Amino acid sequence: MATSTAITLLSPLGWLRGFFGNSIFDRVGKQLPLPASQLVANQAYLGPDAALQISTVWSCIERRANTIASLPFFAYEQSNGQKTLARMSRLYSLLHESPNARMTPFEFWRCMIMNHDLRGNAYARIERAANGEAISLWPMAADQVENYVLPDGSLVYLYRINNDVIALAEENVLHLRGLGNGTTGLQKLEFMQATVNESAAAQNSASKIFGNSGKPTGVLMTDNVLSQDQRLALQSRFAEMQSGSDSRLYVLEAAMKYQQLSISPEDQQLLETRRFSVEEICRWFDVPPILVHHANVTTWGTGIEQIVDGFHKLTIRPMLVSIEQSVRKRVMTSKQRATMSAEISFDALLRGNAKDRAELYSKNVQNGIMTRNECRQLENLPPMDGADQLTAQTNLAPLDMLGQITNGGGNAATQNTIAN
Repeated sequence: MATSTAITLLSPLGWLRGFFGNSIFDRVGKQLPLPASQLVANQAYLGPDAALQISTVWSCIERRANTIASLPFFAYEQSNGQKTLARMSRLYSLLHESPNARMTPFEFWRCMIMNHDLRGNAYARIERAANGEAISLWPMAADQVENYVLPDGSLVYLYRINNDVIALAEENVLHLRGLGNGTTGLQKLEFMQATVNESAAAQNSASKIFGNSGKPTGVLMTDNVLSQDQRLALQSRFAEMQSGSDSRLYVLEAAMKYQQLSISPEDQQLLETRRFSVEEICRWFDVPPILVHHANVTTWGTGIEQIVDGFHKLTIRPMLVSIEQSVRKRVMTSKQRATMSAEISFDALLRGNAKDRAELYSKNVQNGIMTRNECRQLENLPPMDGADQLTAQTNLAPLDMLGQITNGGGNAATQNTIAN
């Protein structure tokens, strides 16, 4: 039977079986975000600095982080069933204008998503005013933060900075968790070590191959028998000509022929391995390979539109929901939650091109779903007088009333139809 050791700030290292039993080691309320065993033995550890030197890892994280950070974050006030932008509130300023004195919203959320994708967790310290409202968010490096569940069930975060350890209550920390037990997210980079090691090894081998590394690039052929001195002189002369920086004309004597060596099957297999590693890393980050410029995938037109749409809905949208719920739970006060909401505008990803937007606006206006000014606002255009009323097409009417519509009685005919 498992026993537990109480964890306090003075003694945080008690152990017991946890959420996942032996498969993932647990401290009391603390899921260790590392795998308990290696899938591939004797592999080198690659940290974030090394992993980010793999172009696919960098591109996947940058694609996810930039996409999420580019979406506007709004705060709304709700009253009598109506929702309006709370432009004058601290929450709106914090989420939409300036999360802290140093960073823009784009920079802040890009930093948070990068930590989340590499370390499975992203942390930000919340500074509050005297009335409890959040006034700034400061990101904390995930490697410097640990969280623990205290005996009373509350969470405490230990933030290690320089030689100091700062204890932060859970209500003062915005915590974005990856896949895990709900307390701590699993570190994706730790679990994908076999994949990044394979990619790094293939990249290292490719660098040696294409950097020559002593391999001959071609051979000189002749029917004559050469002495050892002639061989060395010819080899030295031809190597000097090949390494020249300017374009040169090779002159071959004594009926010599030059034969370029083709790539070997082993080298060709290495190239295939590198292509596969791109797809494997993309699978870890849930990013379609075409979005990281994987040339082996030839998809365009409507196909790429569907892929991008799937990426937005299946990859980005769940992350946005997690961010919105975390902000509501930790950043907003109970008073704010009663009358306000914080929402990321997902519509920005679904806008489409100008033609598609024009068709959508036209249908919404003609069917009384949106006003013309609401459409203008979405296009960042100023409002116009007389464009705040909902309008609808009056062309659809019974056939026996077409004469009234033709004679200018369209509105009356429509009203009579509705009344009947």
